[in-house]
Amino acid sequence: MCISTGEAAFSGTIVYCGRQHHRVHGLIHVLGYQNTAVNLSDGPNAMLLHLPTRQLTPRHFLSAGRTGDVLHRMVAAVERVAAAADGIAWMSAEPQAVQVFDHDVYTVLLAEDPTAVLAALRQVSPHRRPDLEPDLLRFYADHFPDHTIAVCCFDNADAQRAKPLLLWYAPLDPDRLTVPALDSHTGRAPDLNAAVPVDHWVLLSTDQAPAGWGTPVDYPGDMRHRLRAFLPTAIMGRHYGQGQGLPNGDFTISHHDLLAGDLDRIERLQPTHR
Repeated sequence: MCISTGEAAFSGTIVYCGRQHHRVHGLIHVLGYQNTAVNLSDGPNAMLLHLPTRQLTPRHFLSAGRTGDVLHRMVAAVERVAAAADGIAWMSAEPQAVQVFDHDVYTVLLAEDPTAVLAALRQVSPHRRPDLEPDLLRFYADHFPDHTIAVCCFDNADAQRAKPLLLWYAPLDPDRLTVPALDSHTGRAPDLNAAVPVDHWVLLSTDQAPAGWGTPVDYPGDMRHRLRAFLPTAIMGRHYGQGQGLPNGDFTISHHDLLAGDLDRIERLQPTHR
């Protein structure tokens, strides 16, 4: 349900994208990502996420703190009303130094130039340092030249539900909400011609929604104020799974269609080669 640097099994993926006007940061998108990972490789592993923004720093990552179930609370809010999708549309569609830091169970490398990641891996502790195929990094450089790549290194050999990755950023396109969902668990570049099995909750929000839009989310009363400022009041979502196969790609929807509550307009977005 994502791209990994070695053999792995991922299940129960939850992806969230919210559009909001933050009182400090202005118009931003907030991304949430969580799954259960089983590392099937002989050594450390990592999952790679391509994020539609030109700049990310460690300060853009949000700590879930005591609220490690925040994405599951969003799923609970929409689960009663969400229906499995009947179909899905299809569309095609100056490097900085790599930043390396720890976040939850991961050591994260952020890079605008994916080809710079190999040299930066020496900064990762050996117990989390994966083997990375240069061809995989070249795939990202060729297909996502304007994105920031996050390499999230982990060493948990058994299934482990980490706290969600939560981060905010200034998006490349404020009026299109996109979550990374390209699939390849072999360490090699994804096959863009393949149909892949999916097991995803896709969750979406906007602070410009009209009254009565979506389903309210029940957050705990002791949630940290800083985290709560980045989270939605109401949510919409749809589950993709149950043996469903879709063209390899990301999930995306326009802000206009999201405001209308038309989740049938969610599309699979395939990268284009520059």
